[in-house]
Amino acid sequence: MAERRKVGNLLALAVMSYLTQRPMHPYELSRTLREHGDARSIKFNHGSLYMVVGQLVKAGFIAEQETTREGQRPERTVYALTDSGRQEFRDWMRELVEYPRHEYPHFVAALSLIAALAPSEVVTLLRRRLDRLTEQRVETRAVIDDTLGQGVPALFLVEEEYRLAMLEAESAFVERFIEQIVHPETGWGPMWAEFHGEPAPTDEREQS
Repeated sequence: MAERRKVGNLLALAVMSYLTQRPMHPYELSRTLREHGDARSIKFNHGSLYMVVGQLVKAGFIAEQETTREGQRPERTVYALTDSGRQEFRDWMRELVEYPRHEYPHFVAALSLIAALAPSEVVTLLRRRLDRLTEQRVETRAVIDDTLGQGVPALFLVEEEYRLAMLEAESAFVERFIEQIVHPETGWGPMWAEFHGEPAPTDEREQS
């Protein structure tokens, strides 16, 4: 069963992950997160990183190891993972892998209210979404291929493979949804359009 975490921000999970390798100061953690492309999976900025570091210290999952200074640069505090932090990291990772979690994507929220828009407009918007999904699929595929070409093992790109699979699944869903709206015999368009007082939508591709 999923547990309530003392620090539930996924950025904290990433911080603890990198601290399993060696102690680091927040600036080094930020640089490491960006160099490894974690910004594609976990939202963070300078302020949120320092906030999470403070939360992890308060929870006892990381602790100050030393404070260093290089030249005229400001002092930097190096943090290390504690034994309880190491256990928390492993428990949290196991939970995330094992238990599916109900999430609230914005697109799902829009779909639950989609009838509020006229079907002709919805079809246009969905076709634009398909174009953007295609762009994201191309971008993600390029990230995978370029990184593999640098000799990085495929294991370290599994999150990109998952992202690509989700993009492909969403594209297939959107295509089916459009078909369900505009199909001349079984489509939902006529009833939906009547509710909005407009003609039934048609498949523009068949007309062109």
